[in-house]
Amino acid sequence: MTAAPVVDVDKIYAARLYAARVRPYLATALYALHIVASPRVPAMGVDRHWRCYVSPAFVAQRPVEELASVLVHEVSHLLRDHHGRSDSYARTHGLDSRADRLRMNLAADAEINDDAFGDGLPIPDDAVLPSTLRLPAGQLMEDYLQQFGLGPCTERLAWLECGSGADGLDREWELGADGADALSDQQRDAVRFRVANSIIGQPGSTPRGWRRWAEEALHPPQPWRALLGAAIRSATSSSGAGENYTYRRPARRSAAVPGAVLPSLRRTPPRVSVIVDTSGSVSDADLGSALLEIAAIARAVGGRRDLVTVLSCDAAARVVHPLWQAENIPLFGGGGTDLRAGFARALRSRPCPDVVVVLTDGQTPWPSSRPGCRTVVGLFPRHVSYSESNPDYVPDLPPEWAHVVEIGTPAI
Repeated sequence: MTAAPVVDVDKIYAARLYAARVRPYLATALYALHIVASPRVPAMGVDRHWRCYVSPAFVAQRPVEELASVLVHEVSHLLRDHHGRSDSYARTHGLDSRADRLRMNLAADAEINDDAFGDGLPIPDDAVLPSTLRLPAGQLMEDYLQQFGLGPCTERLAWLECGSGADGLDREWELGADGADALSDQQRDAVRFRVANSIIGQPGSTPRGWRRWAEEALHPPQPWRALLGAAIRSATSSSGAGENYTYRRPARRSAAVPGAVLPSLRRTPPRVSVIVDTSGSVSDADLGSALLEIAAIARAVGGRRDLVTVLSCDAAARVVHPLWQAENIPLFGGGGTDLRAGFARALRSRPCPDVVVVLTDGQTPWPSSRPGCRTVVGLFPRHVSYSESNPDYVPDLPPEWAHVVEIGTPAI
């Protein structure tokens, strides 16, 4: 009987130490990983419980520096919650096949590998880059999933097995939720928080993708996001809003009609138009918060950034921008405020939005009549209520037909 191969523990631990030295802001996450030797894993993979499975043969074949690159890659899947995001995307788009999960793994790899290597970490020969998929750099997993399918350029990548920590699909070589050395939800959140703090504390030494992730990870959850999600779900479920049929998942009634496959009803996410108040009374901090909220809106519609448009408005409505990357949306303005122009411009868009989201400090006139779609107003803190012509001016409250919630609290 042939003995099972033994992993070179010293080598994999040396690789982890090397990775922590060249990427110190990831050290907490790297040392939170529990290493599990497994001849069944093709190379190296992680499960959603923060175990890292390594193939003894793979460890023996690769140099320490390249193993460090792969460890950084795998822990990045976990920090960026690719398993949770993949599950959410699959539910939203009705995707449940193994091929669909492979596509999610490839898209997640492209998001990570865009700026993961260099500065001491060599690029593995089989690394999946955005260019591997013939796609632009600097986007998120959800963006890439909208732009490619499996085909000739991905055939050689069919072996890819980063584990359930990358795409949410459990593997037979994983120990599962009840296995030893799994991190709890609280422990995982604590690791993410410490890594995000490390990145914010070293803003000049981390790649742009990691800085974006850290800002979103540390941005405190706002109750308005739950309200927005409810408004979007309500808009989606309303009569005639994005209904379509799909054969990806047969209808349950198919069993009652032998020999026939009936399609199931699929509801697509609504179109969202975001109006950002860029008047002089809105602070730079509020505008920075607006960009983070816009990114959250994109996630609320299942990552369909093509369904989100952004319009900056002070006394006049500016250009409507389709959302590709929230941090690249130009927000022009600085004068007085009249969001009625923003409403008029948004509602003239074709096709019309299903939901209008307004991010403002509220110091503006409001439309006199209810728009023909649902409206959510996120109110920034009102530091000062003023008018150049009337120092006693108090702005009108948002209209009753809008869902209103305050974003954060005023500075003391």
